[in-house]
Amino acid sequence: MRYLFRMYSQIRHHDWVLSIVVFILISLGLTAIYSVDLSRGDTLIYFPTQILAFFLGACVLFIVGLVHVSFYRFSAKFFYAFAFVLLVSVLFFGVTIRGTTGWFRVAGFSFQPAEFAKVGLAIFLAWWISLHGRKFYRWQFVLTSGAITFVLVGLVMMQPDLGSASVLFCVWFGLLIFTGTKKRYIAGLILLFLGVSIFSWFFVFKPYQKDRLLTFLQPDDPTRALTTAYNVNQSLIAVGAGQLFGRGLGFGSQSQLHFLPEAQTDFIFAVIAEELGFIGVCVLLFLYFLLLWRLVRIIDHCSDDFSAYLVAGVALIFFVQLLVNVGGALSILPVTGVTLPFVSYGGSSLILNCFLIGLVQSVAASESFGARDQFSHGMIG
Repeated sequence: MRYLFRMYSQIRHHDWVLSIVVFILISLGLTAIYSVDLSRGDTLIYFPTQILAFFLGACVLFIVGLVHVSFYRFSAKFFYAFAFVLLVSVLFFGVTIRGTTGWFRVAGFSFQPAEFAKVGLAIFLAWWISLHGRKFYRWQFVLTSGAITFVLVGLVMMQPDLGSASVLFCVWFGLLIFTGTKKRYIAGLILLFLGVSIFSWFFVFKPYQKDRLLTFLQPDDPTRALTTAYNVNQSLIAVGAGQLFGRGLGFGSQSQLHFLPEAQTDFIFAVIAEELGFIGVCVLLFLYFLLLWRLVRIIDHCSDDFSAYLVAGVALIFFVQLLVNVGGALSILPVTGVTLPFVSYGGSSLILNCFLIGLVQSVAASESFGARDQFSHGMIG
């Protein structure tokens, strides 16, 4: 009876505004993906797969949200270890797509472990930071949390996947700022980052990664107009062509005539801008504002450190991905292959983003009806 009451309480205190915003974003993404699919011929390629991922993601969201937040605190080490095992395994048993060995493919379906690494890192860092009793002024805190993060970052870079590695790094760096780590430590990390970037340029980055960065730094270089700068140039043309109200769904020349590569993933923002115009872009960005605002609101109501840092980590994942994807489409940041949360095509990305929202719903519901019950005490000893 007690478990039924807890489940009822979790559902009752579900943040429905947050879930509705997420489902509207997914619907907007499905609409754009359907439009892109129309240009591929009579047979839809991406849309049916994304619809399936949507239904699976919705189930994951509600199931994860029904579980008490103390379970995730107790299982933090398992999530991190599982992410580690997946990232190691994919290097040996994964398939290579566009030069990146970052996918498992089973029975026609693909899964990207780097997406789960974001979940594992967010949960583990939230647990680890809350465990250290606010001793954020010590350099050992920065060093240890950095080591925890860079184990996963290093494995992701070995694929190589610069975009996902950047998201993992930014989650850790953002949580350091959120905890109030000393400014001199933050400044030292920035200098270290610059040093590592220079080293990586000469000894780590692949030629195509260097070309992407050079294209960003030298966008008007005519020698790259039809090579590495082509995608970004077509994206800018698509964004500008949309004007105020857009050309209409299915009538965007850049995406429909295949001038815009990776329209369903990296440049889905450009598709929306061209077909729905400035108005459509404003609606999209407003939905992301609502999403992040709800997350900040939940953080304000958290009564324990683990819950607050967990939701903060989730908010950072979405914010960084939004910033990098839109920035890449507008040529104000390098294109790194980071998807637009809930909107870009990608089954594993959509399902695991729903998993993250489920974690937030678990926190929101647990905080609402007083998460300090016997189950909570039993799980954390």
